[in-house]
Amino acid sequence: MDMLIQGFSVAFSPDNLFYCLVGVFLGTLVGVLPGVGTLASISLLLPMTFYLDPTTALIMLAGVYYGSEYGGSTASILLNLPGSPSNAVTCLDGYPMAQQGRAGVALFMTSIASFVGGSIGILLMMGFSPLLVKIAFSFGPAEYFALMVLGLLAATAIAQGSPLKGIAMVVVGMLIGCVGMDISSGIPRFTFGNMALFEGVNMVILAMGLFGVSEIFASANQLTARLTAKDITLRSMLPTREDWRRSAPSIFRGSGIGSIIGALPGTGATIAAYLSYTVEKQVSKNRRQLGTGAIEGISAPEAANNAAVQTAFIPTLTMGIPGSASMALILGALMMHGIYAGPSTMTDHPDMFWGLIASFWIGNVLLLLLNIPLVGIWVRLLALPYRYIFPAVIIFICVGVYSLTYSFTDVVLVLGFGLLGYGLKLAGYEPAPLLIGFILGPLIEEYLRRAMLLARGDFLTILQRPISGSMLLVCALLLGWALYVTWRRYRPGAPEPLPTPAE
Repeated sequence: MDMLIQGFSVAFSPDNLFYCLVGVFLGTLVGVLPGVGTLASISLLLPMTFYLDPTTALIMLAGVYYGSEYGGSTASILLNLPGSPSNAVTCLDGYPMAQQGRAGVALFMTSIASFVGGSIGILLMMGFSPLLVKIAFSFGPAEYFALMVLGLLAATAIAQGSPLKGIAMVVVGMLIGCVGMDISSGIPRFTFGNMALFEGVNMVILAMGLFGVSEIFASANQLTARLTAKDITLRSMLPTREDWRRSAPSIFRGSGIGSIIGALPGTGATIAAYLSYTVEKQVSKNRRQLGTGAIEGISAPEAANNAAVQTAFIPTLTMGIPGSASMALILGALMMHGIYAGPSTMTDHPDMFWGLIASFWIGNVLLLLLNIPLVGIWVRLLALPYRYIFPAVIIFICVGVYSLTYSFTDVVLVLGFGLLGYGLKLAGYEPAPLLIGFILGPLIEEYLRRAMLLARGDFLTILQRPISGSMLLVCALLLGWALYVTWRRYRPGAPEPLPTPAE
């Protein structure tokens, strides 16, 4: 407690408080703007930190990081454009809520869920950092391989309707994830001689194309807005008692999942959000409504990704292992200031460590105060005709995508993935499992190769390890249960299945 009090004294200093406000405001702004993203914003602001104290620099960059997770849900809900990959799952229920005239409620609830998720993540970071670090240390390549397989199998539950379509989308995502240089041999795969593809397909490009450009193609013939924001008041944005009742359990489930997943190196907010959504598909009383505008579909993943963002600092600061590209940039900023993160960070730099944790509380309160009053402004964007919104969105997407590597190939790819997403929608396939297959596919390959090298090619070694063996057993049980349910549904003489909400 004494260290936390000392941390608040550091965080409440005028400079740190000012740059915390600057960070969360800029993070929210770039999160709202589709096509920019957290990685680009941190990269642009990194030179500014050269002239700041290391603690102040870390507080500002952290504010940009978790602030963008707050703001990223706005574009997902209003325009079906994820501000970051971790907000892509919010599109599944947030955008349908906006189409139903409940955009204000959706935006308000995402702010509350994000605040609660971030707060729980901070509490766990404060009280259980040693335990979470110990759990993370117990995960080797075999355990990570089993965890990724479990996540990949769970991804098929995101799709509405036929599970075979979900599996097909996961496989397509894994194939797209294979594009680029092989991590072991250095041999290019599926690049067709194009040097721009040697580094693979960027996740931002894929997410923007599948969820953003495809929606523009699907709605291009609508010259007027389908939704309006007339007479929007703060009272009309408040969730109903039923919304609170349905959201509360999902927020706490998502916060717990995000806090644990965020503490594992190499996972991050995206996997936490998708895993939380998958859990809701299995345990929520209203699981059949998910994907059609259910409040649980936004509260759970938003709580999860913000909790994961907070606990992602645990492996970064205590082990020097960044869980994402954004955390790698923050770690690089520390190294440029002569600070090398590791197990001794808490003892060697207590002011910085506890000052950062205290700034998380301050930043989350600032974000809540910023987002609630601005909800009305974001909702009023719906009053603009689509013929005005679409060109601006296309410009943001193209500028944001081009700024990643300054390659015109990226712009072509995002348009190509937009056409692919539009075609998938016409054929009744959902792009969400494709995205998670793209994320987890390369990780499965990497960790499997590492595990096989350590086991000298003996796959039974993975099954004999307690954690990985248990996870793979769960995978087998889930797969067997899915096959059994499918057999019962389509066996001769079976009753006609009830239509899903998507049908």
